[in-house]
Amino acid sequence: MYADFFGLKQAPFSIAPDPHYLFMSERHREALAHLLYGLDGGGGFVLLTGEIGAGKTTVCRCFLEQVPAHCQVAYIFNPKLSVLELLRTVCDEFHVQVPASARTVKDYVDPLNTFLLGLHATGRNAVLIIDEAQNLSADVLEQLRLLTNLETNERKLLQIILIGQPELRSMLARPELEQLAQRVIARFHLEALSEPETGQYIQHRLKVAGLGGPVPFTPAAVRRIHQITRGVPRRINLLCDRAMLGAYATGSRVIGPDIVTQAAREVFDHARPAAEPPRRRAQALGLALAASALLGAGLLWGWQRAQAPAAHPPGVPASAP
Repeated sequence: MYADFFGLKQAPFSIAPDPHYLFMSERHREALAHLLYGLDGGGGFVLLTGEIGAGKTTVCRCFLEQVPAHCQVAYIFNPKLSVLELLRTVCDEFHVQVPASARTVKDYVDPLNTFLLGLHATGRNAVLIIDEAQNLSADVLEQLRLLTNLETNERKLLQIILIGQPELRSMLARPELEQLAQRVIARFHLEALSEPETGQYIQHRLKVAGLGGPVPFTPAAVRRIHQITRGVPRRINLLCDRAMLGAYATGSRVIGPDIVTQAAREVFDHARPAAEPPRRRAQALGLALAASALLGAGLLWGWQRAQAPAAHPPGVPASAP
């Protein structure tokens, strides 16, 4: 809607993972380096964690494009599976033929082991990538550990890469998963973008979308964007998209912090005061004091009544014996 207004060929801040908009910060490059290092680690686990929207999928897509030809990759993106479902999925992804009567773990592991030995004999490696790995159950994680027991005298036959949110690290720190944690040969936690990187990210996406002139976001707007989104790319996309729409609606070709703040209210319900405004707080305090005064007066009146002489029935003199 606003693309023509800003001289763009397309909307620059879609949350769809378009490889044309790939932006690799220094952190993303370091995460990629850890994944590539893991390919030559001789088996075991490689761990990549990061906040929601931090760019883990971006790194993974870039990694898949750089996987050497001698590596055969299986990718699982829905790990809410039982042990047997996981093994069936792994075999499907590697195109391993499994007997139709397969019902047990052994029925799946034996053909998989034969397949991995065949790859090894031809000088090839097998890599299993599991996304959203924080959703794996403890028994599935234990089965994955057992899969790394498939080996020759020289090396492990299966390299497993776990990609997930920060709670994945907490899961692997549990005592019952210590054996798996000891097999992690490389791990990296992907932090969000810094403020300068946030500006570079916004400029990069605008240029890819066809921007020929100056970036419409002012430096103050970029600072505000980083403050609100905490440098998380997906949140940056959502906020910038709404800010550009808001600027278009008002006919403004320059986007300042006020437009960003308004956009944040619409997208994240952000920038609403965490505390009540001073006037409202004063009104609330006044009402509280008034209520307290009324309560105090009521208590005093009740105490005075309790201390007063008891009332006498009509017609009975107070001095009667």
